[in-house]
Order: sequence, then C-alpha cells, then structure tokens
Amino acid sequence: MLLSDFDYSLPDELIARYPLPERSASRLLCLDGSSGAIAHRQFTALLELLTPNDLLVFNNTKVLAARLFAQKSTGGQVEILVERVLNPHEVLAHGRSSKGLRDGMVLSLAEGGEVTVLGREGDLYRFHSKRSWFELMVEQGHMPLPPYFERADESGDRERYQTVYAEVPGAVAAPTAGLHFDNALLAKLAEKGVRSAQVTLHVGAGTFQPVRVERIEEHHMHSEWFEVSPAVVQAVAETRARGGRVVAVGTTSVRALESAAAGGALESGTGDTTIFIYPGYRFRVVDALITNFHLPQSTLLMLVSAFSGRERILAAYREAVEQKYRFFSYGDAMFLTRDEAASA
Repeated sequence: MLLSDFDYSLPDELIARYPLPERSASRLLCLDGSSGAIAHRQFTALLELLTPNDLLVFNNTKVLAARLFAQKSTGGQVEILVERVLNPHEVLAHGRSSKGLRDGMVLSLAEGGEVTVLGREGDLYRFHSKRSWFELMVEQGHMPLPPYFERADESGDRERYQTVYAEVPGAVAAPTAGLHFDNALLAKLAEKGVRSAQVTLHVGAGTFQPVRVERIEEHHMHSEWFEVSPAVVQAVAETRARGGRVVAVGTTSVRALESAAAGGALESGTGDTTIFIYPGYRFRVVDALITNFHLPQSTLLMLVSAFSGRERILAAYREAVEQKYRFFSYGDAMFLTRDEAASA
C-alpha cells in the first residue's frame, strides 16, 4: 500500500489548538465499520452506545512534563524532550540545538541544575542528572504539546493534556481519546453497569513522526513500553463469555491489547512493542474503538483504516471536514465498530 492512499485535505482552522471548556462536550462521529453508515452524536451518547455487557479498556499512562530547556557553556540553547526514563537519574531524550551535542557535555537547565550528555543511542541521547528526573520535570518541565498546536504550553495544559484517570508516569504524548472522559461521565457509565479495565502504554514522541517511505510496508515503527495485567486478560475473557464487546479507548489501548495477543491469544505481560497495524491486519481482541481524528498519512490513520476500512474512514473524514468537526488531540472523537473482514 502507498502512503498517498492515506491522505486527506484538512483546513487549518479545523485543528483544535485548545480544548473545549468541558471535556465531555465534544462531538462524536459514529461509523459502522461493516456498512459505512455515519451518525453524528455528542460524546455523552456513549451512555446509549455501550451496554453493561461491554468492557471499556483505558490506557492509564500519565504524561510527563517532558520538555525542558537548557544552555551550553557557550550560551547555545538546547531543548530536551524526554522520551523514556531509564531510572531516576538517566533518561533517553531528543536533544535539539543549533550545533548538536557531544558526549560529556554539561548543560545548565534554565531554572537551575545541570545534566550531562552521556552519549547517543540512535536518534536519542542518554542524559544523566544527579537529581531525580521526575523532580526536575515536576519543577521546570513543560507539557510536550504536539507540534501542530504551533504554540507553547500554558498552565491549563497541565490538567487538560492529561486524562482524569492518568496513573502511571511515562508518556510524552497523551492518549487523547481519553481526554473526553470526565469523572461525571465515568460515574454514569459505571452506574449503568459498563465494565472497565486499564492497560498501560507509554506513548512516545515517535507517534508524531511522519512516515518517510512511500510503500508503507517498509515503515519501521517506533518502540513503546506497555503492560497488560492478568486482570485485563480475565476481564476480556469474561466479556467474551457474556457476549459483550471489548471497546478500546484510543489507539494506544488497541496497540497494547493487540501486542499482548500477538501469539494468537491474549496473554498478560510487559515489554516493548513496535506493532504496526495497517489494512490487512486481523484484530484478535478489539471490537469497537473510541478515537480522535488523526493526521493525514499517519500510522494512526492507517490503524483506524485497518479497523473500519480505508474507504469508509476516508469518507467519514470528508464528512467530518464538511461538518466542521474539531481535529486532533484537543478535537472531537469517533466511535468505530470493526469491519468484520478485519477479524482474526
């Protein structure tokens, strides 16, 4: 398949650079993956779309304030974007500066403290700090907003670029489908009897990297750490037994669940995944998907195309543009059911 097969036209004014005042006030485009039928709803319509037999699977990763600013001894400015915390004192991070970074270079953080460049590992640098990186990020880190926001982070992003159920620190991008859930909606879903489970997948900055090959089969996915617990495996089995659906909240939950089922059956475990889901993939776990709208020619657009059919997804995106939906991380959402041809 070609990269150009996953393109669409998006007016710039439809990119949501700020969230709505209320999390659950977003619109919800519903797409039937078998028929292609489209319906326009509000996000709170999930209360009608879900049944007590269904299982919602959330990604409980917590976004780190992963962007820090530093200075070389020469005065050159450096931006550090933490990709992965290896231990409290060492991280792998993107390092951006005008003339690059050298091994052993000591950088002064903008608000006090020093970090040392230990070396390069692929596209990333290994940095050391005497102080805990978690402390540094809390004290002087900035929320790593997506580049298409074209703005610096603001105080309100600390709360809104984070799900209300975020628990396990480690992501450098939000699992954005979860941003639509507020505590009131979660309580109403629980009151209705809709079950829930939580996986963890630490979203990396690679999620924003463009695909640079024309034949998508040649693309190499970035690595992300995930965990699927025995409780999740049990919850999925119980959902199957009662005839319910496994509803993934976000593509990151899909990636975690499908990675854990790579051997054929869903198994608990933890590790790194480079799973690349594009049309032709056969889903083993996920029956329905709540997701935001994704960038043209992105791996996430390829994932939802695998789930509900490329032509149906692109038709839904054209409809969303016509109806002036809000796009991307702070935008509106979709509720997708699976094209049965994509079942394992």
